[in-house]
Amino acid sequence: MDGEDHKSRRRRFRKWFKRKHKRADPYQLSQVSDGCKDESGDYLDDILFRSMEMDPGTSTSELRIFVGTWNVAGRSPVGSLAVDLDEWLNLKDDAADMYVLGFQEIVPLRARNVIGAEDPTEARNWNQLIGKALNEKFGCPWLTPIVNPISSENYHYVQVSEPEPEITREQSRTLHEKPRSVSKYKLMASKKMVGVFITVWMKSELVKKYDISNVKVCSVACGIMGYLGNKGSVSVSMTIEGTSFCFVVAHLASGEKKGDEGRRNHQVAEIFKRTSFPRSPSNDDIPHPLTILGHESQSKINQISKPISRIFWFGDLNYRLYLEDNSARQLIRKLDWRALQEFDQLRMEREYGGAFQGWMEGALEFAPTYKYSSSNCNRYSGGLPSRSGEKQRTPAWCDRIMWYGKGVTQLSYFRSESKFSDHRPVSALFATQVDVLQSTNPRMVSIHTVLPIIPTLKEIVQRDRDEEASSTLLSMILKDIEESPTGNASCIDIDDSGCS
Repeated sequence: MDGEDHKSRRRRFRKWFKRKHKRADPYQLSQVSDGCKDESGDYLDDILFRSMEMDPGTSTSELRIFVGTWNVAGRSPVGSLAVDLDEWLNLKDDAADMYVLGFQEIVPLRARNVIGAEDPTEARNWNQLIGKALNEKFGCPWLTPIVNPISSENYHYVQVSEPEPEITREQSRTLHEKPRSVSKYKLMASKKMVGVFITVWMKSELVKKYDISNVKVCSVACGIMGYLGNKGSVSVSMTIEGTSFCFVVAHLASGEKKGDEGRRNHQVAEIFKRTSFPRSPSNDDIPHPLTILGHESQSKINQISKPISRIFWFGDLNYRLYLEDNSARQLIRKLDWRALQEFDQLRMEREYGGAFQGWMEGALEFAPTYKYSSSNCNRYSGGLPSRSGEKQRTPAWCDRIMWYGKGVTQLSYFRSESKFSDHRPVSALFATQVDVLQSTNPRMVSIHTVLPIIPTLKEIVQRDRDEEASSTLLSMILKDIEESPTGNASCIDIDDSGCS
């Protein structure tokens, strides 16, 4: 009887000792076995397989996009424009997530600029000024100046780390207390064709947050003889998560004679027809829009087409008023924008199908943006009494911003009052939704949360030593028990709470 009791005590002690010295196994990997072999590796493979098999879903995230257009009349950017840029870009605490800016005539439309090779100087100057305005407004120095302009027809945004700023010894003392400042906005794409220029900027935090791909550019020249670049368009296509965007900046044919609107309509049709974004060999398996209107029906989510529309067309479209000059000026003096809109060519062309049928534009609740006197004042050019050397032009809303399809809400539409050129800059703020890929399974967690942490070599060695020590201690205690058959050793009758 005493022998059986002694054996029982030995078994209970062995179980208790193992429970006390057993390592924590939060993932319970040791339980995944059929008793034949260690299948922990198969278990991890199964986790990875099931993670990849989970059906993806989408959520939506709002994106605020500032779109602006400005014909700068061939003038180079100067430092004094910083104040005008602040006013135009409406840089406040609630700054936009993206800034998409289109320019016309960033170089004079002389023969050598139209026929000759592209000169990237003015595009680089504008990008430097814009980058400085966007970033230094928020106390974030722009650390990535434009050294080489983007002139390729197939530019892809590549995320690069910010260069380390130079700091003084005094600044280094407090570096641990204050995080290093980085540029608030990054340049995503930029393209120039003679005088037409587009530049796209995005908040750095969103560049890191979202999957941005398929950044492509295209230019269409449809000016003199239908193929020179004094008139035409530059476009940017890009995909943010599961939503494609297209931005088109255009400078269309000028003139206010009867029939000139037909020339503009023809150029619009040519831009639609000839704009083609290149296909990337590296992602042929992922469909992406190759044309302007291709963005209206293309979605990357599960490679299924769905009606999403994120298309913007803006620029100096040059549509005028079907109204005699003096009558137009009288309505302008009365600030009667609603009555004046009744004679707007672009509105009528949209309604009657001449161009941009189905496109949308906000209400024009501001004065016509063209043509102002070149004498740096708020007076329209021409009118009575006529001034020597001034061109006679009927004021018109030449500078416009439109969008196509659903999913876009215009929050504001306004003009700025810079006197830098004979055009006033025009801006619009939009809110749109971005489809963000995510799992629809509530049990889906990060793979780093599911998989156990792989121990270092030092940890493995230490663990083996602990196991060896535990095993030796257990042997010594059991040996002592065997040598005391009467059971006089203390704390032999134990439970999970240990000795007391």
